[in-house]
Amino acid sequence: MRIDIMTLFPDTVGDMMSESILGRAQDRGYIRIETHQIRDYTVNKQNQVDDYPYGGGRGAVMQADPLYRCWAHICSLTQAKPHTIFLSPCGKVYKQEDAKRLATLENIILVCGHYEGIDQRFIDECVDEELSIGDFVLTGGEIPAMAIADSVCRLVPGVLPDAECFEDESHWNGTLEYPQYSRPAVWHEREVPPVLLSGNHAEIAKWRRKQSLLRTRARRPDMFEKLEFESKADRKLRKELDEE
Repeated sequence: MRIDIMTLFPDTVGDMMSESILGRAQDRGYIRIETHQIRDYTVNKQNQVDDYPYGGGRGAVMQADPLYRCWAHICSLTQAKPHTIFLSPCGKVYKQEDAKRLATLENIILVCGHYEGIDQRFIDECVDEELSIGDFVLTGGEIPAMAIADSVCRLVPGVLPDAECFEDESHWNGTLEYPQYSRPAVWHEREVPPVLLSGNHAEIAKWRRKQSLLRTRARRPDMFEKLEFESKADRKLRKELDEE
């Protein structure tokens, strides 16, 4: 998988995307993340990428032309039109299902806006979808771009040691992850739940599933209401939860 990020701060984004798991995955050739300085595609001496908005108002708007030139250059490198995403508070709220979907693609462009936004004409001509990481506003699209790139790349085969590394986590199957514990067994007079020390893997799996359901019901009732309790074991757990 290749992800190209269009940004005004390529060094900051590139450094972050080259660390830890993603850095090792790039070294091994499982993924490729490239950053592109939008200012490099301007045609003026000042490398200006923004101007006043038509119709008046405060702030500035990123111009369509440097964005398009940068985007077209990336398309020439990939020899095809990558799936292009603009990170915007006006976009659809990003979910784990979107990460799964995007992880199946070969090439993605993430466009980081700034100021009051970007010229709508670039969006209309080049952008395939707009995504938001939440109902709030940031000063730029770099943080959302890195969050999405991270969440997508970790699903690419080979990036993590095994699919179990992400299939057991929050949001993968519609629930939140169960509590995790490590050594020592007692810390500040707080003990690890005895079942986790028992060595009984069936009981541990049951405990983890129940804790996952309890946490989801308490913290994300909207998610809990959408769950389908299909297995006999899950239906039994649901009954236990209802009786508690």
